[in-house]
This record gives sequence, structure tokens and C-alpha cells, in this order.
Amino acid sequence: MRVQNFPAPGTKVSASEFVITGGGCAANAAVTIARLNGRAAFAGPLGGSGDAVSNRILSDLEKEGVDCSGVARVDGGTASVSLILLDATGEKTIATRRGVNLGDVLPKDPARLVADADAVLVDNRFPEFVTAVCRGAQARRIPIVIDLDQATRMDDPMLALGTHVVSSAEALFGMTGLKDYKEALERLAKHLAGFVAITDGPKGVYWLEGGELRHLPAFEVKAIDSLGAGDAFHGGFTLALAEGRPLSDILRFASATAALKCTKFGGASGAPTRAEVDAFLVKH
Repeated sequence: MRVQNFPAPGTKVSASEFVITGGGCAANAAVTIARLNGRAAFAGPLGGSGDAVSNRILSDLEKEGVDCSGVARVDGGTASVSLILLDATGEKTIATRRGVNLGDVLPKDPARLVADADAVLVDNRFPEFVTAVCRGAQARRIPIVIDLDQATRMDDPMLALGTHVVSSAEALFGMTGLKDYKEALERLAKHLAGFVAITDGPKGVYWLEGGELRHLPAFEVKAIDSLGAGDAFHGGFTLALAEGRPLSDILRFASATAALKCTKFGGASGAPTRAEVDAFLVKH
């Protein structure tokens, strides 16, 4: 729901807009990639046929043209669901009921899931599942982008599988206990061999290049809804990487995708099209 201001405890406020949409980092990124004319497939654990939330997630993804054949349905399992309020500035407040009975699920055939993929993007909400997928991608020597959305150990073996690790500021600062971009990235880079970056909403994206801190400011837009902007960034980043673009173009494309997402209400349903991103980059 969209509100002018968040309600104080014990009070009511009026909402100007209401939408039900799918969510989750990887699912949002898959929708973004499909909107950007990429070929997207989603794999992950979801509840069984009796779970209405899981059914809705699958239906929405398939309507966007996302291949969901890699989804593992779990009888007795339920997908997460969130209640989200967005205020007039685009800031969000979220309450989430986490899914159940999904954490120990493994993909049946990881090699098949990545057999015709040009790149793999994973988040670390279901580490056992995605680690298996990453190992399949590693065997094919294709890019593995890790959306570090949740704080974990610096020596997490899943992170070491990534060719590109792009963390949220919240996750990386939480892991390192640091608030300095360069120091936090250097701490993470000690455990990894590939590209490392950190996204921080309107402050833009920071990354290490040749041992130096680089920064790309976020594009200035009127933010209506920041929900899913980080996922849109990761989707744009992964697609541009798969297309073989140079790093500067990859980051600009991803940043533009995230910026345009913020101008539309509705979480992942507000992801931009390829034509919109290309036109935006011509103007900026």
C-alpha cells in the first residue's frame, strides 16, 4: 500500500494505492531480465499446490515469460509473504512472515538448470539450494553473480563461488561491522577472487578496481517506490554481463534499471522495459 506517512502505533492512515505482486530477490530479478528482453529462468523452493502464495508467485512469473521449470514444489511448505507500506518519499516499512519447510530443499538436477544459461544470478536466502546451482554454473565456467542480500560469514563457501559479488550496504556493513565502503569491500575481497561491489540506494554503487575504490552515483529521479530496486539492479547487471558489455556500461545499465524501477509503484511489477532503459541512458 502507498501512504502519505507511516502510521504511529495504535493509529490508522488512508492508503492511496494497493497492489498484490510477487517478490523475493531472484524472482524480482527474473522479472526485470524478462522486461529487458533477456531470457530468464527462475529456480527455487516454493510451497506445494495447496499454498496460494506459491501458486500466485508462479502464475505471475509465467505471465512475465519467465521459465519456472526449475521450481521445486514442497508439499506442506509455504512461501514467504510480506506486508509493505510505502510513504510519500518512496521509503518502505515491511513485515514478513517467512516461509516454512523450504530451507533444506535441493535442486534435482543443477546441471540441467544451467545447461543453456549465459549467466547465473543467485541470492543467499536458500544457501544449500543455490550452492548446488552455482557449482553447476562453475562447471560450465559461466558468470555467477551473487546478490549478497543477507549477512553471512565472510568465509561462506557459497560466496567464494561467485565471479561477481554485489552486496547491499546493509548486508556488508552488518557482516564487517564497518561503515566505510572501501574498508568493507577490502575486507570482503580478502576472501574472494572476483569482482566485489556494494549498492547503497540513492548513494549509488561502489566497487574495487585495481585496489582503488570507484563510485558511480545513482541517477537522480523522483522516487515513488524503492521496493525491488536492488533486485532490478542485479537483474540489469547480470543481463549486461551476459551480453559481454564492458564494466562501465554494465554498471550504468544496472543503475538506470534500478532508477527507473523507483519511479513506478508496485515492487517488481514496476520493473522497466528495455526500451525505457535505453531511452533513459540516451538522455543521461
